[in-house]
Amino acid sequence: MTMEIDSLREAFDRVVEKRVLSSAKVQEAIGQIVNEVEQAISKMQMMNTDTMDSCDHSSILAELKAKLNEMVPLIQLEGCQKELNVALSKYLKLLEKSFSPDIAKAYRNVDYDACTVNNIITNHFYRQGLFDLGDSFVNECGESDETHLKFSFQEMYGILEAMQARNLEPALSWAAKNHDHLLQNSSMLEMKLHSLQFIEILTKRSRDDALQYARTHFVPFASLHTAEIQKLMACLIWADRLDQSPYAEFVSSTHWEKLAEELIHQFCSLLGQSRESPLGVAISAGFQGLPTLLKLSTVMAAKKQEWQTMKQLPVPIDIGPEFQYHSVFVCPVLREQSSEDNPPMLMPCGHAVSKQSIMKLSKSSSRPFKCPYCPLEAVASQCKQLQF
Repeated sequence: MTMEIDSLREAFDRVVEKRVLSSAKVQEAIGQIVNEVEQAISKMQMMNTDTMDSCDHSSILAELKAKLNEMVPLIQLEGCQKELNVALSKYLKLLEKSFSPDIAKAYRNVDYDACTVNNIITNHFYRQGLFDLGDSFVNECGESDETHLKFSFQEMYGILEAMQARNLEPALSWAAKNHDHLLQNSSMLEMKLHSLQFIEILTKRSRDDALQYARTHFVPFASLHTAEIQKLMACLIWADRLDQSPYAEFVSSTHWEKLAEELIHQFCSLLGQSRESPLGVAISAGFQGLPTLLKLSTVMAAKKQEWQTMKQLPVPIDIGPEFQYHSVFVCPVLREQSSEDNPPMLMPCGHAVSKQSIMKLSKSSSRPFKCPYCPLEAVASQCKQLQF
């Protein structure tokens, strides 16, 4: 899949390169044409209109026509356009080869609740800040249980817009209101916001104002963030040249971006929402796994075998670590991935194997068997199922 994406990217880059070259040639040709026309107009204006006859008029136009026909850029335009068309044609063929227009054979025919799907789509629009689009979708589908989230996400985007304008007041107000929840999440967001506000006051107002702000707002965080507060207090000494001080990191613009990301994360967490859009994650993961599933369906169809009824796919689907939300256990004895019918089991010695392995090793619930990892023995009744 990675190689296919790289090939597509290279082909696309060639199209972009050819288009830029063609555009530059076109602009150059237009510039020369405009220049020649302006010179012809200047010649006509300089001649005495009383003495100018139709012959002079025709000769100037004929000279202009000849120059335009002999212009090299006009000839080169045909070659540049041809190269662009060739690159674009190859890119389109590669797209058709890499992406099958029919993906129906790569997914299972399962029943789904239309209302749930509509809620997921509505949730995606609102959490992306597309409120008008979300409202339109709700009106068209006629139902959605996610409309209550609209006002919460509108509040979140209002805070983010204020932060883009270097206004931390809405963010600080929200953090203060949710102080206990942030502590439960082990989040330092509120302290980070106060730190950033302190630096803003120090650099844009005065040292006294910054010191007064610290005395007012840093006290509740002193026990947990002593080292951080000490560094901030040291910034008072370098107020006029903080960017040249040992504490220049505090004035980095990346703090604003990181705080915005953390605010989104904590805001969604308090709403009971995931950090990323479920719809976006599902589509991205499906995009990565689709080529393997399409190839599998083709191979299984050639062997006249049905893969959609299998409880476990015969090939791994590599969709990257960012989409792996649950742990995967592979039994070291059977070398098979665990499942609901064959869950991982914890032995008294602390090692884990699959349930089928324990049944094969013990042959009966009362017969002791040796752990595959260590010399200790156990019986099946002593083994406990692990959650995965």
